[in-house]
This record gives sequence, structure tokens and C-alpha cells, in this order.
Amino acid sequence: MTDPTATARRTILVVEDDPGVRSTLDHLLRFEGYRVLTTADGQEALELLEHRRPDLAVVDVVMPRLDGLALCRMLRRRGDRLPVLVLTARHQLGDRVAGLDAGADDYLAKPFATEELLARIRALLRRTEPPRAEDSEDTGSARLALADLALDPAARLAHRGTRRLDLTKTEFDLLELLLRNQGTVLTRHQIYQRIWGYDFDTDSRSLDVYVGYLRRKTEEDGEPRLLHTVRNVGYTARTA
Repeated sequence: MTDPTATARRTILVVEDDPGVRSTLDHLLRFEGYRVLTTADGQEALELLEHRRPDLAVVDVVMPRLDGLALCRMLRRRGDRLPVLVLTARHQLGDRVAGLDAGADDYLAKPFATEELLARIRALLRRTEPPRAEDSEDTGSARLALADLALDPAARLAHRGTRRLDLTKTEFDLLELLLRNQGTVLTRHQIYQRIWGYDFDTDSRSLDVYVGYLRRKTEEDGEPRLLHTVRNVGYTARTA
């Protein structure tokens, strides 16, 4: 079991229509020291969020009334940045991209190992904690730029030319990491550790999905590519 002090006062909302899966996740997360709220679909989740505020939501994609992707879209449209981990039985790249497009922060394909689920939850919670003063001093808050791509870490804003980029937290963090290390090739292992805080399977397509979707947002109207793949190694940010 996780050290209770690491999860104290953290509340997770589980949105899952399958009673067996919902009960399993409820017991697992409570055993790990989290407070848990549960709902059977996205509509119930929206109603619960009117008067309760969890720290993170674990959301199934396929549900009655309001599915997981629709729930994510509704949350983001109203400006709610609640961290969302989507659980999906769909393994196609397009389905994963759809989850990111809807505003999910991370996704995990079923069936999954409980250790990986817990690691992703811990990583998401760490990434959404308010930065400490000493952390800000270590990482720096100066603006980052590469060609006409600009990033303001302090304001959490990104632009390509005059166009503002609408990035999820994961996309922003990934772009910031690449820009802070522009010209340097970061391995998949390094990126997984720095952005997600775990490295379960660097041969998976998870990182490729995020980079591909980030490219879609930074390469409109024939804009030159700035995020490059180094085959069999990783990724780098550079002008050519």
C-alpha cells in the first residue's frame, strides 16, 4: 500500500458505468489511501461536480447518457481544468487522439495493470500541484522561443506567430521540456520520466500520440516543423 501521507486528502472521482469495474477501482483507490467518489456516467459526474471538487477524475469512455469524451469536452468548454485520466478499450491511434482532442490529460487502454494505473494517477496529481517557490527558482520562468514558437511558462501561454495555441497540460509540459532542451535529442525514457513520472513501456505509442497531436496544433497553414523525430531514439525541438 502507498504511504498514506502521500495520498492524504486527495480525492479521486471514478466515472464508470460497469458496477464491477467501478467497485474494483473504488476499493483499490481507497486501499491506496485516496478518498473516492463514484458515478455511473458523465451526466451524474457533472451533477456531482456542481457541489464536490475532486483532485482528479478517472473516466471510462463508453458510457450511457453522457460518455467520457463528451464529459471531457463539456468540462473544458466551461473552463474546468480538472485532471482527467481516460480509460478506454479502444487501441486505435485515432481513438487515442480523440481523447486528447476532447481535453483528457492522459489515457490508459484496458486491460491495464493496477500498478500502471496508480503510477499514472500519482504522476497526474504531482503535475497538477501548485509549484513551490524553490521549484520555480530551479526551473526558471523565463520565456522560451524557437523560431516563431513562443512559450511563457509562468503564464502557461503558448503562441505560434500571432496564433495562440490551446494546449492541454500534458501538451504544454511536453512542449516546454522540448524547448528547454532545444537542439538536444531527448530519449523516450527521458521524456516519460520527466513528463509522466514513470516509464512502464517506452515501446508503446503513448508518447507518439502526444507528439503527433502537439504537431497538429503547432503546424497549421504550412508552418515549418519544429518538433522532430529521431528514429529509434526520441524527439528534439529545432528549426531544421
